[in-house]
Amino acid sequence: MPPVRLLIDADACPVKDEALEIADRFKAETVMVSNGGLRPSRYPGARLVTVSAGADAADHWIAEEATASDIVVTADIPLAARALEKGALVLHPDGRPFTPQSIGYALSMRSFNQHLRETGESKGLNKAFTPQDRSRFRGELDRALRRLTA
Repeated sequence: MPPVRLLIDADACPVKDEALEIADRFKAETVMVSNGGLRPSRYPGARLVTVSAGADAADHWIAEEATASDIVVTADIPLAARALEKGALVLHPDGRPFTPQSIGYALSMRSFNQHLRETGESKGLNKAFTPQDRSRFRGELDRALRRLTA
């Protein structure tokens, strides 16, 4: 079985430090993918991949690279769906896992909320990221890595 990798959609990810720390404990490779702006000195244990500045370029790179031995960390629902199709485990930065059973609902809600924003029915505000979200992420990533490295 190939080694476990952690692929992080890093541009707006609030749990990069936590992900790197936990992955290091399990000797999992951490790959942070962004359109730029990550300082290598801040993440010395990670492989940094900088993609072109095009829309969704980081998402495309991650979706192409993802395998069944990877964990993908992203808040992007279409990317989560593509990674699940490749067999990867997928975690939202707040710790909620995306699963084959839940992704259809997530895609539908994303489309519905986009419609509400376009019609002016919703301002499209995201909920604040909380310490509980960070804690849930840490626990879920730890469990996922235990399963994949056992």
